[in-house]
Formats: sequence, structure tokens, C-alpha cells
Amino acid sequence: MATFSSILDNDFYKFTMQFAVSKLFPKARAKYQFINRGKHRFPPGFDKRLREAIHGMASLKLTKAEKHFLHDKCPYIDPTYLDFLQGYRYDPDEVKIEQDGEDLAVSIEGYWYRTILWEVPIMSLICELYYEADAMQRVDDDAVCKIVADKMQKYDQLHITLADFGTRRRHSYAVHDLVIRTLKNHPSKTFIGTSNVHLAMKYETTPIGTHAHEWFMFHAAKYGYKMANLLGLEHWADVYRGDLGIALSDTYTTKVFFSHFDKKLTKLFDGVRHDSGDPITFAQMTIDHYTQKGINPQSKTIIFSDGLDYEKVKNIAAFCHNKIGYSFGIGTDFTNDVGLPRMNIVIKMVEAKPDEGEWTEVIKLSDEPNKHTGAEKEIAIAKEILKIQD
Repeated sequence: MATFSSILDNDFYKFTMQFAVSKLFPKARAKYQFINRGKHRFPPGFDKRLREAIHGMASLKLTKAEKHFLHDKCPYIDPTYLDFLQGYRYDPDEVKIEQDGEDLAVSIEGYWYRTILWEVPIMSLICELYYEADAMQRVDDDAVCKIVADKMQKYDQLHITLADFGTRRRHSYAVHDLVIRTLKNHPSKTFIGTSNVHLAMKYETTPIGTHAHEWFMFHAAKYGYKMANLLGLEHWADVYRGDLGIALSDTYTTKVFFSHFDKKLTKLFDGVRHDSGDPITFAQMTIDHYTQKGINPQSKTIIFSDGLDYEKVKNIAAFCHNKIGYSFGIGTDFTNDVGLPRMNIVIKMVEAKPDEGEWTEVIKLSDEPNKHTGAEKEIAIAKEILKIQD
């Protein structure tokens, strides 16, 4: 059955955000909810298998070797946080799981600095257990490695850099491990790292990531929609002082983000990440923004990370070439290309309770309207405040 062997088997931005949350918002609370976008049907007893796997995570702890890895690779993270992480343990009581027929419900609640680590591993477990439960047969290990190697040969011809972003919707840990091994051993400089910290350590590569939508969603709950982007980035800069300088742009649409991305922040951050909407339109908006601020776009970088495959990457690279810096984070096209249907699931923050305040619904307004998350009433309020028209 699917299990976890390392507390670092998670996306890097979960740890970087956890450090920032523990430093700035130690009393904040959060609620998360599983969203079954793909309308997947879960077999009887799936909830019990998932609950058993989650309870198994309670014994995970940071090893001395893992602590040394983080200390060496991440000098911008305080040693006090590493001491905290060494004492951190997953608490399964923070997770509630229910199953009604073929429908699965998962919710998470607790202090934000604690619950922030649950999202990615639970999604990974749901995927792996789903394939296990229906005894779906993937291609063999050699075929997995060949698929990745063939893709890399094509990516090499584009003269780009890319990282693995595929933890949350991977087929399984075993496949993910094969993918990173193949990427690491590939004879080119195209592959630059992975979002998975455990595998970055295992294969001596770079852990990659900054922050996620929930960072800005919480700021909206605490400070309001008009201040969420600005204060979210200001607080990030307060913690990291110029490191981890890629800003996520689409929590409340890219248009709104750029209206709040003032010259100070535009110069301070190394670039932006694209995660929804048309990537070419986004690239042109980003180039225009830097140009209007008197900044050479080629001194900045866009990280593209929205459902990428070779054809999308090829088109994006052709457009951005000699206009702006660019790199790519590729997810399930690496970690779940095994001859089976890929899952379409997410876990999102749905409510936040700031240090001094009440539980507040939080939402995300993607650059694609069908990827908005949250209560319809709250979405309507945010769109009215931010003057957003789909």
C-alpha cells in the first residue's frame, strides 16, 4: 500500500511557506478541502485505506541528514525553523475523511503553520491508492524511463531549462523516483531540479519553489482583496530578503496582480510564475509590464507551470526567445505518463482565521474562470471589489 518514508517527500514551497507562516502568522488557522475536479469514482473502502495511510505519516520525522541537507541548500532559512521542523509531527486528527458511495470528502483544519504540510502528500496518496484500488496496470519501469528520456531529448533541442513539479498528482512514489533518476542521469543541462525536497536530496539536485496561492488567499482574509497581492509580496520579501524571488501572479487574476506589482516589487523579485490562462498572452503582459516600469524584460524570468507538455513548451519558448527569460515546471506529464488516465484533483484552502479575527471564506480567481475555487457568493464579492469581469 502507498506509504511515505520521508517527511521531505513534499513540495519545497510548502516548507518555505511554513517557515514564513511560523514567523509571521503563528496563531493563524486554516481549513482545506479536497476538490474532485475529474469526478473520479472511488471504490468501496477507499476512505479506510486513505485513513490508514495518513495515520502512518504520524511517525515521520526529519532526520539529521535531511536537516543538514536543508541547512546547506537553503541558507535563507533560519536554523530555528529547522529545529522546529525536526520536532514537527503530522497529526492525523487534523484530517477528516468521509466516503458516501463513490464520492470522497477530505477536509483539513488546524493551525496554518501545521496544516500547510498536508495538501501535497494527501493528494499523492489519493492518486496512488486510486490506481492501487482498481488494480490498474501501468507500463513497466523500463518504459517509464524511456518515456522520460525520449521527452528530454526533444526538450534538449529547445535549449531550455526545466524542473519537475509533479509530486501532487504523480502515479506513485515509485514512478516519481524513476522519473527523477532518469532526469538526473540525462546527459544535458536541461534539467535543473525538482519541487520534491526528498528526491532533490536523494538525487543531489536543487529543490525548487517559492509560494502558492494559499499565501495570497490568507492575506486577502486578513487584509482584504485589494491588499492581498501587495502585502503578500511585501511579507515574503521581509522573510526572504531577496531570495526565492519568483512571484505567483494569478491568485486574483494576472491583470489585478500587475496593477499591484509596483516598481519596488517589480525590481526586487526575479520574475513571476504562470499557472493559468493563455501562456502567450501572459508572457506579453509580463513583457509589457517590465517595459513600462523601465526594466529590461530579459533581466527577468517567467516560470511556466500550467499543465505543460512538449508542444506547449515549444510554443512558449518560441514566443519568449530573446524577449524575456523563461523556464518550465513540468508536472504530471513527467510523473503520471504511464499509460493510465491522469487524475484531476486539488486540495485548496477554503477558510482562514487570522491571528485576530473570525473564520473567513477564501477564494482563488484564476485566469481561467473554470478554475476559480471557493464559494460563489465570495467569488462575486471579490470580483466586484477588484472590478474583474470574466
